[in-house]
This record gives sequence, structure tokens and C-alpha cells, in this order.
Amino acid sequence: MSTTPPVEAVPWLNPDEERAWRAFLRVVVAVQTGTARDLAAVGLSEPDYEVLSTLSERTGHTSSLGEQADKMGWSRSRLSRHATRMESRGLLRRTPDPADGRGCFLMLTAQGLEALEDAAPAHVRSVRRHFIDRLAPDHLAAIEQIARRLEESQVGDDRPAE
Repeated sequence: MSTTPPVEAVPWLNPDEERAWRAFLRVVVAVQTGTARDLAAVGLSEPDYEVLSTLSERTGHTSSLGEQADKMGWSRSRLSRHATRMESRGLLRRTPDPADGRGCFLMLTAQGLEALEDAAPAHVRSVRRHFIDRLAPDHLAAIEQIARRLEESQVGDDRPAE
């Protein structure tokens, strides 16, 4: 006897939905590829920049590994491995989290702050070149509205796709 649930009718994408989905994917890849290439030219990856910029905005330039992993949509183990590489480059340091024996805090170092400050102008120019300056203000407003709508539908929505 099979334990696989019965296959229900799949609501396939219509041609307009398919084009919209594929266009969205192309845009994400194009923008991320451009900004990643520009950050690499100044010695950082996109995840490096995300970690450094987040830490720079936090009180004491510190965040728990778990909070940072959640913000980036990464697992704690994936971020831990990345943090190890960043730590070896002197961009951050880790300290134990006394409230969580398995956790740690990520702390921005002076070298990490300097790397961020050096990279920030290039990053902003890149975001402008690959995204902002290519769109009219009403396009940017529409993207913001779409993002809010998609974020709202994701909050607490852990159920599998129907």
C-alpha cells in the first residue's frame, strides 16, 4: 500500500503567469550577478557585505549568529562556515553567547568596518547602475508594493504549496 498522497490537479501557470515568473527570475539573476561582480572587484562577496552592513547597524556592532542567519535566510551551520572564513580574514570575530551554549555572537572588527566603508561607495554605485537608475520612481514604488505583498503572504506560511 502506497503512503504517497494522491496526486491532485496542479494549477499550471498560464502563459502570462509563466512569462512573469521567468522575467522575475531573469531580473533577480541579472541584478545579483552585476552587484556580485562589482563587490568582488573590491574584495567582498554579497554575503560578506550583508553580514558586515548588518553588524555595522547593530548596537555594539554585534549580532547573534542565529539572528544573522535568519536575516539572510541561511541555516546557522552555513553562516557559521561563512563566518569562519570572514574571521580568518579579520573582518569579524566570534564570542560565545552565554544564553545559548551552542550559539555565538558575531562582532564587527575595525578591519571589517574599514572594509565595509571602502566597499560601500562601490556597492551603492553598483545598485544604482544595475537597478535604481534603470527604473522610474513609479516602477520603484510598484516593486516596493509587490515586495510587501509577497512578504505578507510568507509570514507564518509554513504549509507546503498546494
